[in-house]
Amino acid sequence: MITSPPPSPRLAAGSLLAACLVLAACGKSDPPPPTAPPAADPDAAAPTPPPAAEVRLTVYCGRSKAMVQGIFDAFTASTGIALDVRYGDTTALANTILEEGDASPADVFFAQDAGALGAVRDAKRLTTLPDALLTQVDKRFAAPDGTWVGTSGRARVVAYNTERVKPEDLPASIDGFTAPAWKGRIGWPPSNASFQAFVSAMRLARGDEATAAWLTGIVANEPRVYPKNGPALKAVAAGEVDVAFVNHYYLHVHKREAAGAAFPVANHYPANDLGGMMNVAGVGVLATSKHKAAAEQLVAYLLSADAQKVFAHDNFEYPLAAGVTPAEGIPPIASLSLPPVELGALHDLRATLELLRKTKALP
Repeated sequence: MITSPPPSPRLAAGSLLAACLVLAACGKSDPPPPTAPPAADPDAAAPTPPPAAEVRLTVYCGRSKAMVQGIFDAFTASTGIALDVRYGDTTALANTILEEGDASPADVFFAQDAGALGAVRDAKRLTTLPDALLTQVDKRFAAPDGTWVGTSGRARVVAYNTERVKPEDLPASIDGFTAPAWKGRIGWPPSNASFQAFVSAMRLARGDEATAAWLTGIVANEPRVYPKNGPALKAVAAGEVDVAFVNHYYLHVHKREAAGAAFPVANHYPANDLGGMMNVAGVGVLATSKHKAAAEQLVAYLLSADAQKVFAHDNFEYPLAAGVTPAEGIPPIASLSLPPVELGALHDLRATLELLRKTKALP
């Protein structure tokens, strides 16, 4: 069970459909003798069949509305399938799904990171996706058992202030930031789901003791705490801190918003280091969904060229399917020296949260 509280009370399991019977009253007099039916008019239009019941999917979405609502709108326009989207924190939504159990109204879980998907998968809340969907992405970016698939990639980077830090002064590894020289110069968002997934990856690769030592070393350097990646990146640009541990795409989003104004920040991609791991946003279909075929249509759309281009060129994430290339200025995945991380194993969020609290990284 994930320890973060759900963002709202438990949802109802669904609505009851009432059926009505129409009773026709019989006349008292005998019916007239039958007559031959009129000849069919060959030019008459065929009768229109009654419309099928509208399909509506309930989506629990840990992605920000600004980044994905346009994709959802395009899906509905393309398929006619309506979406009821519940936005919220990825960890909290995963917790809600686990608490709701078989009564969850959710059809689809669209998560910000692989760890939350893994936690829901481990509780047997997700169904297996068709191979036709799973094979559209590199197997590194999907669950080994086929219960979720990555939709876009997000590299961990060290964002640094280009006016205060030279690239050659940056440590080659994330471990180097525990050195006293970085005291008071670091920003981080320890309550962010992506950061917590990074800590889970470190626990998986190094064990709890070594991860606790790294967290303790960073805490000793008195980092400034920010609620999310965006504020941490802005703090780097403002000179509040010299570096911040964030996802790669925030820099490109903020540069676009700056519209040519000075934004003295660059991304450092650590090579073969957990500080430069690739996490994914991903999607799974709930095992209790009553609309699995429609839910799989949504998954397919998230992997389509149209959606992948939005992830790549509007959101500056890494496209994972459909042969779409990253936006200008973002190094392709093949050029990165990514550390080996089993994303499907980043599911023990409870233990990660406990370690963050134990080391005072979280209150």
